[in-house]
Amino acid sequence: MPPSLAQEYKSFMPTPTIDTHNPDHSISLPHPSEALQAELAGHIEHLLAHWQDALANYEYDGAWLSAGEQSLYFQDDHGPKFKANPYLSQWVNREYLSPGSRLLLKQDQRPILFLHAPTDYWHAPPPLPDELNDLMEVRTFAEPAALLDACQQAVHGNPRMAHIGDESTDNEAMGESNPTALLDYLHFHRATKTPYELAAMRLASDVGAAGHLAAAEVFTAGGTEFDIHMAYLRASQQAEIDLPYGNIVAINEHAAVLHYQHQQRHQPRPARSLLIDAGGNYRGYASDITRTYTIDIPANQAFGALIDLMQSHQRQLIDAIAPGMSFADLHAQMHQQLAEVLAQSGLVTCSAEAAFSTGLTEKFCPHGLGHLLGLQVHDVGGHLADDQGNAAPPPANYPSLRFTRTLEVDQVFTVEPGLYFIPSLLAELKQANAPVAWAEVEALQECGGIRIEDNVRVLPEGVENLTRDAFTRQSRA
Repeated sequence: MPPSLAQEYKSFMPTPTIDTHNPDHSISLPHPSEALQAELAGHIEHLLAHWQDALANYEYDGAWLSAGEQSLYFQDDHGPKFKANPYLSQWVNREYLSPGSRLLLKQDQRPILFLHAPTDYWHAPPPLPDELNDLMEVRTFAEPAALLDACQQAVHGNPRMAHIGDESTDNEAMGESNPTALLDYLHFHRATKTPYELAAMRLASDVGAAGHLAAAEVFTAGGTEFDIHMAYLRASQQAEIDLPYGNIVAINEHAAVLHYQHQQRHQPRPARSLLIDAGGNYRGYASDITRTYTIDIPANQAFGALIDLMQSHQRQLIDAIAPGMSFADLHAQMHQQLAEVLAQSGLVTCSAEAAFSTGLTEKFCPHGLGHLLGLQVHDVGGHLADDQGNAAPPPANYPSLRFTRTLEVDQVFTVEPGLYFIPSLLAELKQANAPVAWAEVEALQECGGIRIEDNVRVLPEGVENLTRDAFTRQSRA
C-alpha cells in the first residue's frame, strides 16, 4: 500500500495534541505592510492604464463603477451581507465600500472615489481608505442624494460614459449600462493577476490553509461536520459571512454531493472519510481549497489507497501545466488519468483506454477540472477565447467545464480532479451494463468520494502552487 495521506502530509499538519479551541492556534495575518502598500500603488497604476486603454479602444470618455445596493430578503428588513461589485473591489478593498459608493474613471484624469460614509448609530461605518489617499481622490458623503448630486457635477458636457454595475434606477443616467464589448475585454484580462493581487491571494491561501489544518485534526479526533466547520472558522479567523463561499464539510457518503451544504451535529459511526472544500478571503480575494481524509484503520485501506492514487493524479496534472496549452486539453488529460486510476484500483473491468474513450470516467467525475480564481471564486472570463468576445465553449461531453482558455503567465486557477460514487450516476452505469467492478465500487460508496484542489499561478516554466506553499507556511507558524 502506498504511503498514507497522513504520512504524505506530515510536514503540513500540526500534531494532534494541539488544542484547536486555543486562539493561539489560529492564523495571525499582519496589517498591510509597506511592501504590500507599494504593490497596491503599482496595482492602481496598472489598472488605470488598462482601463484608459479599454475606454479608448471602445470610444468611451469615461466609466462609472458602482458598488451596488444592499438587497433584502423577501418581505424582510435585513438581507445577506453586502458584497460590492467586483470591478470596484479590484480598485478599492471591499471592506471600505458601502452601498451607493462609486468610482469615476476618465481619460487623462486621476480616479475619483465617491464614498458613501453614512452617519449611522445602528451600524458601525466602514473604515476610511486612508491607504488610497495618494493614489486617487477620495470624497466622502453621508447622504446618498448628496453623493449622486456630486457625481452628476463631476461629469461636464455630454461625454460618452459606460456604467459597470447593477442596473438600478439611480444608475440609468450614469452611462451605457454594462456594454458587452467592454465587459468582454475586461473579463478576459482579469484572469492575469498583478503583483498586488498575487500577494493578496497568497494571504487568502494562508487563511484557508490554517482552517484546513485545524479541520483535519478535529475530524481525526471524532468531530462532527459542525465541529469541523466551527474549527475551520476559528483557526482561519473568519466569520461565516466573511467566507468566500459556503464551506462544504462532508463526512462519509455526503462527499458524493458535490456542493453538500449542511453541517450535521452528530457523528456517524463509523466515520470513514471527510471531504472539506473551504476557502479564505483576504481584501476581497479568494482561495478555494479541497482536501479528502480517511481514518487510518484496516476497513478504510482501499479508500486510503485511492486517495493516494488521486494525490499522484493531481500532481501529474499540475506538473503538465505550461503557458500556451489549453485548459480544455488538461481537463481531457484528467479523464485519461482518471481512467488509469479506475483500472489500477480495480474499479472497472475494462482497460483504461476503454474507460476513457467510452466516457465511463465522466460518471465518476461529472465536474470540470478547475476554474479561474480571484475577486470571485468562479472568476469571470473562463469561456472567452480572446479579449474581443469570441467564445471558447466547453466540449460537448464536458458541459460543466468552467475554464477553456489558453493558459497564460500569471493566470490563477484551481486544479481539482475528483472521483465520486454518486448513487444516481452509478445507477445509470448499472442500467447500461457498464464494465464496473460493482462489489468494489459499492464497498466504497459509503465514503462518498475524493476531491483534491489546489490554487496555482502559471509561471514561464511550471507553476507557483499557492495552496501547498500556504500549508507549508502555516504548519511552521
